Amino acid sequence: MATKRKAADAQANRLLGLLSPKDYRRLQPHLERIPLTYRQSLYRARQRLGFVYFIETGVGSLVNTMANGQAAEVGTIGNEGVVGLPLLLGDDRAPTSVYIQVPGAGLRMPAARFSAELARSPSMRKVMHRYAHALFNQVAQSAACNHFHTLQQRCCRWMLMTHDRMQTDEFLLTQEFLAMMLGVQRTGVSAAAGALQRAGLIRYSRGIVTILDRRGLQRRSCECYGVSKREFDRLLGDPPRRGRPKIA
Repeated sequence: MATKRKAADAQANRLLGLLSPKDYRRLQPHLERIPLTYRQSLYRARQRLGFVYFIETGVGSLVNTMANGQAAEVGTIGNEGVVGLPLLLGDDRAPTSVYIQVPGAGLRMPAARFSAELARSPSMRKVMHRYAHALFNQVAQSAACNHFHTLQQRCCRWMLMTHDRMQTDEFLLTQEFLAMMLGVQRTGVSAAAGALQRAGLIRYSRGIVTILDRRGLQRRSCECYGVSKREFDRLLGDPPRRGRPKIA
């Protein structure tokens, strides 16, 4: 059961770490630490946002669902950002949904309180708008990547991005999620992951990925991983150090 606490480690989430001490102190009493479980819904399409979420470990998937029920991932959110982008742009709902695809932990706060603090602080708005720009750049790069690069290159890119957002070399990454991220059937995911496993870069069994050779994955990835990472680093500064998560 989640309990409210004063969040001791702002650096676990990149955006919270970028806030001024004054801005962070105003948010701190309203931050509630929660587990983020597989397929947990953070907000649904066309429904009012009740909370914003600062992910510390794990990955949220921004999903667009077609009229026939087919769903496609259009973006991902991890410890570099916040789930609740419509609020940053003056809205309280979106045509997309967000749910957790790689479980972890994070902090949430009521959407109304977040909007109020955003309205009163120009410095907080600046940080959040830089993140919105970085996320837009990620989505745009992904669209180009899907058009020009091979399935194996894209698979390496997504595994590297997921690894960046975790604090362990082993994490849940189901074939269903990878297929949605890469826009292919599960058989394509099996083939790509199998090739990476035979090359000794990963171990992949029953949806659990273990990164064995990160440098090898980077060599096989396309340029899009580096492009997106450099843009996030340019706009948001250095990422938090890798280490064991602090979970109360």
